[in-house]
Amino acid sequence: MLVTLAPGQGAQVPGFLSPWLDLPGVADRLGWWSAVTGLDLVRYGTTAEAEEIRDTAVAQPLLVSAGLAAAEAVFGGLPEAAGRSGAVAGHSVGELTAAALAGVLSPEAALVFVRERGRGMAEAAAKAETGMTAVLGGDRDEVLAAIERHGLTPANDNGSGQLVAAGSAEGLAAFMADPPPRARLRALPVAGAFHTEHMAPAVERLASLAAGMAPADPATRLLSNRDGAVVDSGRELLERLVRQVSSPVRWDLCTETLRALGVTAIIELPPAGTLVGLAKRALPGVELLACKTPDDLDRAHELLARHAVAEPPPAGGGPVAASHRPTAHATQEGSA
Repeated sequence: MLVTLAPGQGAQVPGFLSPWLDLPGVADRLGWWSAVTGLDLVRYGTTAEAEEIRDTAVAQPLLVSAGLAAAEAVFGGLPEAAGRSGAVAGHSVGELTAAALAGVLSPEAALVFVRERGRGMAEAAAKAETGMTAVLGGDRDEVLAAIERHGLTPANDNGSGQLVAAGSAEGLAAFMADPPPRARLRALPVAGAFHTEHMAPAVERLASLAAGMAPADPATRLLSNRDGAVVDSGRELLERLVRQVSSPVRWDLCTETLRALGVTAIIELPPAGTLVGLAKRALPGVELLACKTPDDLDRAHELLARHAVAEPPPAGGGPVAASHRPTAHATQEGSA
């Protein structure tokens, strides 16, 4: 079973879109999506400096548009991406890319949503001095206890011994001074405490927007960051996307679901590498491809020939459906 993944904020690097513009139609498509988002996506993806694309309001639409443009090249179209993928998932903002791949939202609807998401999260982050710190290694229980002790939130749980603490600058400074045993801490270059209560204003903004949207049900299995569940209702998925900005990302549970579904191959869309790196440790034996440039398309098509499904799989049902997966409360990584 082939799975398609989309990375989250922080994966972008200057110029990562440049080679994709050599493919027919990609520049035109990005020009149209630039009009939708109000951003010059071509410039941001090719010649912009790192500081420019670190801006939350820029990075998030850029990531979603890049993932969708590459998916069209990999699969020959977005409907084909749903039809050939046994499941799709995305880390944080990458879940919006996955929602478009699964047909829940049109590319334009996904880009309007992510435009408002990025703006809302940037504005929320500007209200207080907050941030995020990656925690690598250490005993999981001791790490979670230290995060709680300093009044922080475990905002990303990526599995493989990777957690991210988020909260006030004061709390993060105290956490740095009093780290968990045997853990390495690294401050992340992000604008605020994403996936925590500090993002509540962005939730309100997105809830108002979502009320007028008309999502479709997923055309393939679509995993949720909240709890790793397979969500088979477009309306439920949209509600989860709204609340995702202030809730921890449980990528560890998404990985558990992929294991339970029997994943045999993974293609990560650009800017690829982060999620394949996690899967390499957590899902041994699975064939992995970080699709970074068009040079990787031949390998992608070869994986499709050997692992892709002939017909779209059921979107939900089974032991990992949303109604069966217990809601968990832990953590996340430095992605928005």
